[in-house]
Amino acid sequence: MKIVYKANRDKEMITRAGVAFALLALLIASVISGSSIAAEAAANTKEASGVFGFFFTYLSNNPFVFLFLALGLGYPLGWITIKGISLGTTAGTLVVGVALALAAFAIYDLKIDAPGLVSDIFLMMFMYAIGMKVGPQFFSGLARGGLDFVVIGLIVVFSNFLIVVVGAKVLEMAPGYAAGIISGSYTVTAVIGVAQSAVSSGAFKMPDGITADQVGANIAAGYAISYILSSVFIILLIKYLPAMFGVNAIKSGKEAEVEFGGGGESEALPSTAGFSKMGVMPMDIRAYKVEHEELVGKTVEELFRKYPRAAVLKVVRGDEVIDASDNPALQLGDVIGVRGRYDGLIENSAKMVGAEVDEPRARDVEIEVADVIVGKSEYAGKSLQELGESIGFGVNLKAMFRQGNPLPHLPETIVEVGDVLRLVGSNFCVQHAATKLNSKPIVESTVTETFYLAVSLLIGYVCGKLSVTLGGIPFALGTSAGCMLTGIMFAYFRTRNPAFGGPMSEGARSFLQDIGLSLFVAVLASSVGPKILASFQGTVVIKIAALGLLAALVPPFLAWLYGFYFRKMNPVLLAGACAGARNSTPAMKGISDEAQSDIPAIGYPVPYALTSMVVLILGYIAMVIS
Repeated sequence: MKIVYKANRDKEMITRAGVAFALLALLIASVISGSSIAAEAAANTKEASGVFGFFFTYLSNNPFVFLFLALGLGYPLGWITIKGISLGTTAGTLVVGVALALAAFAIYDLKIDAPGLVSDIFLMMFMYAIGMKVGPQFFSGLARGGLDFVVIGLIVVFSNFLIVVVGAKVLEMAPGYAAGIISGSYTVTAVIGVAQSAVSSGAFKMPDGITADQVGANIAAGYAISYILSSVFIILLIKYLPAMFGVNAIKSGKEAEVEFGGGGESEALPSTAGFSKMGVMPMDIRAYKVEHEELVGKTVEELFRKYPRAAVLKVVRGDEVIDASDNPALQLGDVIGVRGRYDGLIENSAKMVGAEVDEPRARDVEIEVADVIVGKSEYAGKSLQELGESIGFGVNLKAMFRQGNPLPHLPETIVEVGDVLRLVGSNFCVQHAATKLNSKPIVESTVTETFYLAVSLLIGYVCGKLSVTLGGIPFALGTSAGCMLTGIMFAYFRTRNPAFGGPMSEGARSFLQDIGLSLFVAVLASSVGPKILASFQGTVVIKIAALGLLAALVPPFLAWLYGFYFRKMNPVLLAGACAGARNSTPAMKGISDEAQSDIPAIGYPVPYALTSMVVLILGYIAMVIS
C-alpha cells in the first residue's frame, strides 16, 4: 500500500516563527527606509539628548518602526504564561505600544503619529477574517444550532451591554469608557473599531471640552483594564462552574461522550502545516479471494451499502485490475482489496469473502488525507453516523472542525453546513465523498485569497460608509462592520459553491486576523498613549475594574443558570456554550481540560457566531448613546 505523506511540522511553532520573521523583516525594512531622515533625528537629540532621547526621537520620526517594534515586543510579552494564564498577543501589543508612546510624550514631549490609513486598512482586514471564520455556520448554525444555544448567546451579550451602559451612567463615567469596557469585558477588540467609527462618522456627538483623542484614550483605558481582568477570570469561572454547583465535570464529560458515542483527538487546523499528516490509522487494506456464491454478481457499491464498515477498492481478475470507480460486479475467483478496520478485517473478512491471499495489485492503493467542507444543506442536521452511511465509501473521518475549532467526531455529533471533515482514503473515494458534499478536497492550499479580500473590502467599505439619519443622529454601519458582513457573505457562498474557491485557508485567515488586529491596536496605542494618563485620574481605575469584572462574569453566570436549571443541559456542554457566548476560546479549553473531554467544543460555535456579530452592534450603540 502506498501512502502519500504531507508536511509534518508543528503548526503553532510555524505560525509564531512566520509572524516573528515577517515582523523582523518589516522592522528592518522600516529602519532602512527611515535612514534618509536620520540626520533630522540626530539633530533633534539636542533637545532629547542621550541614547533614549535619540531612540524616542527616531520612533517619532519613523512611526512604522514604532508599529513593528510594538508588535515585535508585544508578541513575546503576550506569550508569557503564568500558571496557564497569558496576557495574549493583542493586549501585549497594546501595553507595549502605550508604554512607548506615553514615555515619548511624558519624558521628551514627542508624539508618534502613526498613519491612520494603516489602522483603517488592517482593521478592515481583521474584520473580514472574522467574517470568514463565522460565516460558514452563521446562518445554518442559527437555524439548526438549537434554540438553547441561541438563547444562551443572547442572554450573555445583552446582559453585558446593559450592565456596562447602566453602570457607566450610574458611575458617571466619561464618554468612551462604556464602549471600551464592553470590548475588554467581552474580549472582542473589534468593538474598539466600531466605537471609533461612531466617533469619526459623527454618530457620537462630541461634548464641549472633550476631543476625539480623549474619547479614544478613554476607550483604550476601559478596554485595557477590563480585558486583562476578564481574560483571567472568565477562564476560572467557566472552568469551575460545574464544581460550584456540585457537578463532577469529568463524569459529565464521560456521560456526554457516551450519549454522542465516542471520542476525539488533537489535529492540525484546516490548511495549516501538518494537516495532511497521515499518522497511525486503525485501517488497513487486505486482499481476499472471492469464494462465497452470495457475493457473485454484487457490485462494489451494493456491497458497501450492505457492509458499510468495509469498502472494496480494487478487483483483480486474472491480468485485469479493476478500480472501484468502475463499480464492477464480483465473480468467483476474483481477488479484492478491502479497506476497513484491523479488527473487522481479521475477524470477519475471511469467513464472509474467502481466504486471504498475497496479491500486491489488490492492495496497491494510494491513500491521502484531505479536508472536505460540508457545502450542501441537505446534510445539515444529520449525525456523523448517518452521513457516513451516505457518503462514507472507502473513507474514514480523521477529524472535524467548525469555525476553525476542532470538534469531537462522535457518531451522534450533528453536522452543519460549513463544517470541515478531514477524510482519509483513496483519491477516488475522497473525490466521491467531496462531490456528494458539493465540495472539493483540499490537499494543499493553492487558491489565492487576494481577489476575494479586495472585492470584500471594496464592498464592505462602500456599504459601511452609507449613512441613515434617525432622530437627527446619523447612523452608519461603519467600514469595519461592513467588511465583517461581506466576509460572512463570502464565506457563506464559498462553502456552498466550490466554484467560489471553497473554504478559506485557515492559515491565511488566521494570519489576516492576527496581523490585522495587532497593527490596528499598535496604531491605536500611538494615538492614545499621550492621553491615557488623563483617563486614569481619581477612582476611574477602580470603576473600570469593578464594572469590567461584573460585565465579564455575571452574563455567563446567568446563562449557566438558564441552561442548568431550566433546560437541564449537560453541564460540560453548557459550560462550552457559555464560553462561546463570551467569545473566550481559552475558557472553552479550560473546561475541556477540567472535564478531560472535547465535548465543550460542541456547544461553543453557535453562541460564538451569534455574539460575534451582535456585540459589535451593541458596542456601536453604546458609543452613540454615551
